[in-house]
Amino acid sequence: MRTSTRRKRFALTVETDATLTLHTPVGRSTAEAEQFVRAHRDWLLTKRRERERTRPLSPVKQLADGEVFRYLGRTYRLAVSGEEGAGGGVRVVAGRLVMGPDLAAEPEAGRAALVDWYCRAGRNWTGHRLQPWAARMGVTEPELDVRDLGDRWGSYRPPLAGTSAKGLMSLGWPLFQLPMHLIDYVIAHELAHVKVPGHREDFWRLLRIALPEYEERRADLDELGRRLWMGDIR
Repeated sequence: MRTSTRRKRFALTVETDATLTLHTPVGRSTAEAEQFVRAHRDWLLTKRRERERTRPLSPVKQLADGEVFRYLGRTYRLAVSGEEGAGGGVRVVAGRLVMGPDLAAEPEAGRAALVDWYCRAGRNWTGHRLQPWAARMGVTEPELDVRDLGDRWGSYRPPLAGTSAKGLMSLGWPLFQLPMHLIDYVIAHELAHVKVPGHREDFWRLLRIALPEYEERRADLDELGRRLWMGDIR
């Protein structure tokens, strides 16, 4: 419960972890608060179910032999190896992600190396998909960046007015754990912003023309996306 001198009425919020917060004005009684909560019971149950359905379930990984990582929907197991091929970062060798023991012994350094690999691999893969999608949607192909975007899958920044520069499309590195058709959805989504800023009806109309099944893919992204590894190491 949170009390505020500026608040004049009760309010309820359902936090991202599905916990409840009751906001109360100063001087109101416990009985009044309980009555307010009871009166909004159905609303609370509905909101809590929604929060539970969308709550992130991101796993925590360890830098050890056999740990599972995903790339383009496929499973790759981690091999901690000092043999040639591990190099100074992370590489794919014989269907496994290979990391040197020095990196594996330092969680932050190992995590940074894995994120760097996802950024490089994702940038290379998207580089081959961007031009066909841009042509399909009738937009100028933007510059591409893959990096940490927090909880966003992608973003588009238009070029500065009066310049010949291209816009910039950024994709979040965790995205590349997903199957290819869901990454394509995010690419198409961000390319639609080249023509239409915001999410007005004309934005969704453009996206529907290029990707008629976009609603199904968006729902799949919402469900699978909350289960991705977001970089937590133990």
